[in-house]
Amino acid sequence: MNDMNAKTAQIRYDQISVIIPCFNRETFIVETVQSVLNQTWPNIELIVVDDGCTDGSRVLLEAFGDRLTILEHPGRVNRGQSASINLGLRQCHGTYVAILDSDDLFMPTKLEKQVRFLEQNPEIGLVYANAFYIDAEGNELYPRYWKGHLPPVDPGQVLLDCCFNVPSNSLVRKSLYEKVGFLDETLRAAQDHDLAIRLAEAAPVGYIDEILWCYRRHGGSISSTRAKLRWQNGFIILSAACRRYPYSAEVQRKRRAVLHFRLGQCYLQEKNLLKAGYHLVLAGLLDPVRALLVVSGKEKASSPN
Repeated sequence: MNDMNAKTAQIRYDQISVIIPCFNRETFIVETVQSVLNQTWPNIELIVVDDGCTDGSRVLLEAFGDRLTILEHPGRVNRGQSASINLGLRQCHGTYVAILDSDDLFMPTKLEKQVRFLEQNPEIGLVYANAFYIDAEGNELYPRYWKGHLPPVDPGQVLLDCCFNVPSNSLVRKSLYEKVGFLDETLRAAQDHDLAIRLAEAAPVGYIDEILWCYRRHGGSISSTRAKLRWQNGFIILSAACRRYPYSAEVQRKRRAVLHFRLGQCYLQEKNLLKAGYHLVLAGLLDPVRALLVVSGKEKASSPN
């Protein structure tokens, strides 16, 4: 064996499991799957969970043949995104796990750059990257993070603001999932933030300042249809987090302020002024400094969606 072949043989390509939960995504699923098959990392186990699709998604998936594994719930029932991801997590075999929503995309070098980062930083439990938001047609809208973004240095930052996307933007060590558990199937919204908090409580988080992921925003996306439930569940998630981890009183207070503010925004969208006023007043009382910044226009309030 010559020197070049010997060096090649010494390179270890740990398996990465990619899990895609799919429910009625025939418009996007082929492009999403292809973005995984186009990865530069050579050892990928691709699992797509058919969450009871009733459109043409299953036929499109079967056309990929043995390039992916299709899982389904008993009776091909629809059990929701969390249950579908958890099914994939229970059956995957990779050292690392990436999860991709059925309408989003990976850039070709995403997994390779993330696994190399984790190999070089064994103390890091997961790594995320920058992304572009794209529309239904795939047109780039704006980046997820602006220049100067840094990863969270403690779980309190993650509790206060879901400052990284999990699971879709992150590559996570399978051992970390085994330590903290999978997605909470009782939460039909905000389960991603709950998982991000638990992961951050258990291991440091890393960040790659490159566009490696595309997050699609469109009218049928889950994020735009469950906003109010997401913020209501935030109180449940906050209570559970405070039972697990010694968050400071200040962090807890500021998180409650955020949740009340977001619910106030949701009720304003519904034109329910009484409930909107109640939550907005509570937000101001819990975090008056930030409330003044928002009222004065020094801090721009983003959409609750």
